[in-house]
Amino acid sequence: MTADDLLRISRYVMPAVSAQPSSLGFLFGTRYGVEEFCQETYALWQAGMFGKLLVSGGATAGHPRAEADVIAERLVELGLPASILILETEATNTGENVILGRRRVAETMDLNQVDSVLVIGKVCAMRRYLMTLARHWPEVSVSACAVNYFGLPVERWHEDEEFRRRVLAEFGKIPSYLERGFLRELDGHAPYPVLGAGA
Repeated sequence: MTADDLLRISRYVMPAVSAQPSSLGFLFGTRYGVEEFCQETYALWQAGMFGKLLVSGGATAGHPRAEADVIAERLVELGLPASILILETEATNTGENVILGRRRVAETMDLNQVDSVLVIGKVCAMRRYLMTLARHWPEVSVSACAVNYFGLPVERWHEDEEFRRRVLAEFGKIPSYLERGFLRELDGHAPYPVLGAGA
């Protein structure tokens, strides 16, 4: 795999999308880097980047507690008001995060009040989060805060075994997810790259 291929993969899987003040923060549940996620999310709230926060994630990977409950508990410990949290505790994949999360938001507030969403999620899965939102919640404008908990800069993703494994896994599964209708390609972003092709 050439240096150019590595760059194309990186730009596709981890697109540069800046965080913007939004009516709703959307934290995709995780079992990895929970402290980093919570610290970053708390800092975003302190900066006034969202008014309400949806945290979506069920009981995954053999754990009895839902991801959303674990994350919410830590956020409240840090000082985030419990009153702004909207918890979705059933989702076990990204599609369910968005579908069930959107439904949960609709149960607690008027969806018409949500015109913008700030995605908070793993840097190595950001493309998939954004494409899932484009497919299942297309009416909102979306920005992003990608959390990198791997301990080295994004441009060096291929140097860390776990970071490399996760990025390549994301790159490999997106075409089949698109074909099955789970995702929609992002407007204004480059399409899925053909490796080995000229610039």
